[in-house]
Amino acid sequence: MRSGTLKRTVFFTDSRAKSNVTVFDTTLRDGEQTPGISFTREEKLGIAEHLSDIGVHTIEAGFPASSDSERDIVTAIRGLGLNAEICGLARSLKADVDACIDCDVDMVHVFIPTSDVQREYTIKKTREQVLAATGEIIAYARDHLDRCMFSAMDATRTDPDYLIEVYRVAVDAGATIINVPDTVGVITPTAMKQLIARIDREVGCPIDVHCHNDFGLAVANTIAAVEGGASQVQVTVNGIGERAGNADLAQTVMILESIYGIDTGIKTTSLVETSRLVSRYAGMTTPPTQPVVGENAFAHESGIHSHGVITRSDTFEPGIMTPEMVGHRRRLKLGKHAGRHAVRQMLAEAHIAPTDAQLDEIVQRVKGIAGRGKRVTDADLYEIAESVMQLAPNGKTLELQGIAVMTGNHVIPTASVRATVDGEEHIFSSVGNGPVDAAVKAILGIIPAPIHLKEFSIEAISGGTDALGHVTIAVEDGRGRVFDASASSDDIILASVEAVINAINLVCRTRKNDREPDE
Repeated sequence: MRSGTLKRTVFFTDSRAKSNVTVFDTTLRDGEQTPGISFTREEKLGIAEHLSDIGVHTIEAGFPASSDSERDIVTAIRGLGLNAEICGLARSLKADVDACIDCDVDMVHVFIPTSDVQREYTIKKTREQVLAATGEIIAYARDHLDRCMFSAMDATRTDPDYLIEVYRVAVDAGATIINVPDTVGVITPTAMKQLIARIDREVGCPIDVHCHNDFGLAVANTIAAVEGGASQVQVTVNGIGERAGNADLAQTVMILESIYGIDTGIKTTSLVETSRLVSRYAGMTTPPTQPVVGENAFAHESGIHSHGVITRSDTFEPGIMTPEMVGHRRRLKLGKHAGRHAVRQMLAEAHIAPTDAQLDEIVQRVKGIAGRGKRVTDADLYEIAESVMQLAPNGKTLELQGIAVMTGNHVIPTASVRATVDGEEHIFSSVGNGPVDAAVKAILGIIPAPIHLKEFSIEAISGGTDALGHVTIAVEDGRGRVFDASASSDDIILASVEAVINAINLVCRTRKNDREPDE
C-alpha cells in the first residue's frame, strides 16, 4: 500500500500556542481511581518505567498520604532513577506534603477546592480561608522542594475573578506551575481556551491543564487549553480515570504532534504498546474503535475504502498520522461490505491467486456469510478460496493429539498438551489464570516462533447449560502481521484450543509461502 504524502494542515492557530508542550501522566494516580482498577506494586513500577522510556516529562506516581503501601510505591518509583520527573499528590495539609517529601519526589502537587460548591460542602472554608491556606501550604512545600504544582480544584466552576486571585496568591507563594482542572468535565473547548488565555495574561506562570471526560470533551478541552497558552497537558493511558476518565495520552499527543506540529517529546511509535500494557494490567479491554490505538483505528472493510487505501493510504486515512507512526498496522477486514480489491490483496498475502471469476465467487461467499451476522475470519477466507478454486487443503503445521486440563477451587489451573509440529511430537504444560488461559498458553508454548495472542472473545450461540460456544481469536506473528480464526464447541476449552491452532496454522502457512530462509 502506498503511503500518503499529505502535508500537515493546522486547522486552528493561535499566537499563544506553544511550539513545545510537556506531558504529565497521571495514570498511576487518577487512572488508578477508575472503579475496578487496582495496580500491583510491580505493575506500577513497570508502567512508570515504560512511561519514562517513551518520553513522559512528569509522572504522578501516586498519593503518598493515602496509605503506607502507596507511600512505599511512590518511594520505589522515585528510586528507579527514571528520566521523568516524579510527582506526588497532596491535599493542602502539611502532613500530606511531608508524606511526599519522605518519598523524595521531585515535585509536590498540592490542591485545594476553589468552587463555591466544593469549598462550602467539602472543606467548609470561606474564600479568604482558601486564599490563606493556599499561600501557607505552597510556601511550606517550597521550603523543602524546588518544584511545586498548585491546582485550584474545580477551577472551571470557580468564579473567574476569584480563580485569578487564588492563582496569583499561589504564584506569589512560590508555585512553579499552576494546574487548571476541569474536575467534573463541564467546560467547553471555546470557554476553556478563553479561560486559559486570561490566566496566562493575568497570572504569568506556566500552565498545566487536567480535563475529565464526563461529556466526552476531555481531549478537545485539553487541546483548546494549549491553544490558549497551556504549556503542559495532564493525560492518562487509554483515558482511564474517575467516572468517564481523563484526556487520553495517545489522542492528545497525536493531535498536538500531527495536526499542530507541536513537539511533545513522546516516542509516538510506542503508543500502541503503551496502551496494551496498561490495558492488560488494568484488566480493561480497549474498545476496537478507540482512536489511534484501537484495533480498528487503521482497519478497513468497505470495498471503496479498502480499494482506496490499497492504492494510496491517505485516501481514507488522515495521512498526517500513519499506523507506523503510533506502532500500529493497517488491516483489511472481511465483512458484508468487502470488495474485490481487499479480498484479492488478502489472498495474495497467502500466495493465493484466483481468476477474476473465482474472485467474484469468493467475494460473494464472504458477503453471504457476513450477511448472516457471522464474523468472517482469515481462516474462513482461505477455506472459501480452497473450495472455490478446488485446491487441495493446505497441510497443517500444528496438529493436536491430546490435551488434559486440571482445575479446581484449590488447584492452580494447569494444562498439558501433546501435539505434532511438522510431524514431530511435542509435549508442553502451562499454568494459567483459568483452564482456558492455561490451555491456550500451553498451545502457544509448543510453537518456537514468536506468536502473540492479541484478541480473545467467547460468545454463546445456543442456550442452556450445554450451550454451544463460539471462540474468535487473533494472533500476531513476529513480523507484526495479524491473523484471526474461530472455532465452535460445547466444550469452551476445546473450542479455544481449536481456534488458537487454526490461527497458528495460518501464520505458519504464510511463513512457508513467503519462503523466507530465516523462518
